[in-house]
Amino acid sequence: MFYFLQISYRFILSNPKMFRQISRRCFSTVKPTEVRIVEVGPRDGLQNEPKILPASVKIALINQLSQTGLKTIEATSFVRYEAALKAGAQEVAVFGAASDSFSKKNVNCTSKESIERFRPIFEHAKKDGIKVRGYVSTIVGCPYEGPIKPKAVCDVVEQLLNLGAYEISLGDTIGVGTPGSMKRLLDEVLKLDSVEKFAVHCHDTYGQALANILTSLDYGISVVDSSVSGLGGCPYARGASGNAATEDVVYMLHGLGVHTGVDLDKLINVGKFISNELGKPSESKVNRASRRKEC
Repeated sequence: MFYFLQISYRFILSNPKMFRQISRRCFSTVKPTEVRIVEVGPRDGLQNEPKILPASVKIALINQLSQTGLKTIEATSFVRYEAALKAGAQEVAVFGAASDSFSKKNVNCTSKESIERFRPIFEHAKKDGIKVRGYVSTIVGCPYEGPIKPKAVCDVVEQLLNLGAYEISLGDTIGVGTPGSMKRLLDEVLKLDSVEKFAVHCHDTYGQALANILTSLDYGISVVDSSVSGLGGCPYARGASGNAATEDVVYMLHGLGVHTGVDLDKLINVGKFISNELGKPSESKVNRASRRKEC
């Protein structure tokens, strides 16, 4: 009996993926007590807004966001990696997709081809001491291919991890995910590496963003992407609304007793600022509720 247990123990140690799978099934995952918010509004949010804002307003937005307690703010997009370095970037992100059709529409190449394009970026980043974050779009659904199988997501995730991505953001790009589809995805993706390697990026097209984020917390994920005032959306999906609103995410997390380090009142004011600049109402429920209180 002892010999059998010893062999089993050695087998598990030599198969870390199996060990993680067994651990999740045998031990209940504890929700994180602290969550890092990745604010994507200045980059992901504004690039999909029909009104083009001057650089001065974008800079003001970033500065105001930095004063709310947010530690990670995506500032802008660069066409070339070298341009980001010249601007002083210490971290960059690359964007892959689990759907070939979406990838072709977005970057004019297949998912596999996009990975090959990322390879020199990772190589240069390693030499220059730059951290690289990997995004995987269309994790549960694609506007062209429909439902996406977890295996397709896992294939892209594994390639990005092998290239050296320090973190993978799982993006429900068109907002069709539900807690059920998120669970099925996370059950498979988290076999690839530790939960600390993953973040979620949820859109709110069908009003499921907060529910999907809450589901990810149940799996121990502690990094959440969101966009102030719910800015953004997906230009390839009809009716696709923006990202999960940062104000709403912070409100929910604080209600759960989860520490974010973010001052919600200051964040609400930033949401009002950028909504006024864009000439549109905020997509954040918390922001709208605070306006009603002022009336």
